Amino acid sequence: MLEIFSQGWRIVATGLCFAVFGLGGLMLRCVVCPVFTLVVRDPVRQQRLSQSVIHHSFRWFVALMNFVGVISYEVRGRERLRRRGLLILANHPSLIDVVFLISFVRNADCIVKASLARNPFTRGPIRAAGFITNGDGVELLEDCVRSLKDGNNLIIFPEGTRTPLHGRNKLQRGAAHVAVRGRIDITPVHIHSSLPMLTKGTPWWRVPVRKPHFTIEVRPDIAVEEFCSTAASESLAARHVTEHLSEQLFRGPSCAST
Repeated sequence: MLEIFSQGWRIVATGLCFAVFGLGGLMLRCVVCPVFTLVVRDPVRQQRLSQSVIHHSFRWFVALMNFVGVISYEVRGRERLRRRGLLILANHPSLIDVVFLISFVRNADCIVKASLARNPFTRGPIRAAGFITNGDGVELLEDCVRSLKDGNNLIIFPEGTRTPLHGRNKLQRGAAHVAVRGRIDITPVHIHSSLPMLTKGTPWWRVPVRKPHFTIEVRPDIAVEEFCSTAASESLAARHVTEHLSEQLFRGPSCAST
């Protein structure tokens, strides 16, 4: 009986969180972003301020989900995220993965679907923060490298979509090409949920019987230069990086925090 009550409450609380997220997106688009445009003339400063607002908004949202009992979470190796110019590559088991990562990372940039750039709830914040829209491969690659050189922390999910409940996605090589082209080390992040939640193809109201616990583990950097120095081409180096990254991202969380 207690588990049924708990599950029922989490369905209501999850709906509340989705509503808050949508209203927050509209507030950013209709109020915050226009104010920044009027008050701050420098486009670079506008982008930094927008990134900061999104970062703190997502921190508040994660705290809200934790407070109302939708989830619990822990972060291991968080100190590794307190740097600039990071290429953060993570596995993607849940819809809220990007919310987690942006809430932990300042000056965050990420690749978003073109559909999100047109969505009324997300269009304003995405444009204001200068997030990269997926598109042509060559142009997208250059945009990613440029963002990292500018000091942003770029978050990419190499799977390209959420991990299925059974099996796993084959990693796409685009993220590895960014690392190889820019000669930028990779900061791998493994995200693990004790119970499936907001997975691919699952409606938001289908919550697990018990509260899921998320473990976000920031693992040691992967040095890219050694792959570049031993490969005959960038394409071959990217393939080797992708193979190594696959082992890092899909290996389960360690028993002890770092």
